[in-house]
Amino acid sequence: MTQSHDPFDADVNVPLRAVVGNPELALDPVVETLRPGALDAPVRWAHVSELLDPAPYLLGAELLLTAGVNLPVEPAEIDRYVRRLAESGISALGFGLTPGAYETLPPPLRAACARHGLPLLVVQPRTPFLAISRAVSVALAEAGQREQRRIAIAREALTRAAGEGLGELAGALAGRLGAWVALVGVDDVLAADHGAPSPLPAEVRELLATLRTGRGIRSATTELADGTHVVAQPVYPQATASHLVVVGRVARFDGADRSILSVGAALLGLAGRAGSDAAGLGATATALLLGETGVIGGDERRVVAGIAYRRGPNEVAARYDWLRARLDTPLVRLRPGPRFTAIVREAPEIGDLDRLRADGWLAVVGSPVPPARLPEAAGEIELLLTRAAALERPIVAEGTAGLDALIDPGAAAGFAAQALAPLRELDRKGDRELVGTLRTWLAHHGGWDRTAAELGVHRNSVRHRIGQIERALGVDLADPEIRMRLWFALRWA
Repeated sequence: MTQSHDPFDADVNVPLRAVVGNPELALDPVVETLRPGALDAPVRWAHVSELLDPAPYLLGAELLLTAGVNLPVEPAEIDRYVRRLAESGISALGFGLTPGAYETLPPPLRAACARHGLPLLVVQPRTPFLAISRAVSVALAEAGQREQRRIAIAREALTRAAGEGLGELAGALAGRLGAWVALVGVDDVLAADHGAPSPLPAEVRELLATLRTGRGIRSATTELADGTHVVAQPVYPQATASHLVVVGRVARFDGADRSILSVGAALLGLAGRAGSDAAGLGATATALLLGETGVIGGDERRVVAGIAYRRGPNEVAARYDWLRARLDTPLVRLRPGPRFTAIVREAPEIGDLDRLRADGWLAVVGSPVPPARLPEAAGEIELLLTRAAALERPIVAEGTAGLDALIDPGAAAGFAAQALAPLRELDRKGDRELVGTLRTWLAHHGGWDRTAAELGVHRNSVRHRIGQIERALGVDLADPEIRMRLWFALRWA
């Protein structure tokens, strides 16, 4: 499918020399008005105006055309007219010679343009302004098509290079941009680079620090003392991306360059993540099989779990790679139901959990625990899931870590086993699901109808099971202290 490019796009332009050099237009530049590099100035449109002060209506980088209909007579007024145009950022002023009006270029206009460094072009009577506007429009459209072709070719080349690894991909991106490239991870460690200065200059490190503290979709630029232009952006648009891509070169980066950079950054992020995930998972699995339980590290982790919410996740949201990207961890397990369990370093924000719910996942986050105690988190997670289903909203465990620290895990497990033993024995003998019924009933604050709806049974069946539980345990579940003890027993089971 061919994409058309909007000629009004601020990123699409042609150099002034391309317009001046068009033989069909026969434009004559006034030499003394051309400062060094003037013909390289970008032209983004050609516009005709006979206003005495058109500056407020200009966007910058225009080729402004006038026949001098309202050109002032006084040199001071002409100087103000030119100064205002120069300050507006136009690329050049085209003055049309008209028989009976201006058959030659007004000397005060020539002098003012030279004084303010505004390129002045003489338009001969045989060249209509419309012809200039059309030529610029055609040149912009062709430039846009060239940019699109360049981006498409670069995208294909970078995609092929991604299959060869980070080093090959960084080199391909550097070649396409004519720049040095660095993929920078946490603590500014270079994950991959091609020609990047080592160590990175202080200005670049400051740029990366600024970028990491920002939010939303963004990039950042700076210019080094040696004239190198630097652009940095996350490998993913979100501010939470841990890896940043930095590129630098003497020439500025235009719109096509930035599009190519975005493609390369995304591929670097995917290639880097896939490689680190595979290596990390392989090393972890090998160490665990060899009995090295300390391989996970000493930092606390959290368990995140999710169950289907209403209609549940669609085909895409139910995939491992989708959840892996949303939770920013490769430690994700999918099970029928559907449901998932993941181990993360940082708890997802409640906004992230709300977005998971919108995609069909009702998720909960357990308390932070040392890696060695991750298996013990299962009881808490099941209770949190039951409570989340009752409330129909995600839940993050808060404030329970201090309580756990006060209670010996062995003592807690012993209390839970003793408290729930009669129910588990009855469940083992008769498939009564008394433990599950108690958990759901407590989560719904003793609500018969909501408990029955979640369990898929009649409300009278719930009443019957609760009666069995009270008789088996010898308790009155109307007592809030009894409910509290049983809730903790279920949590520590």
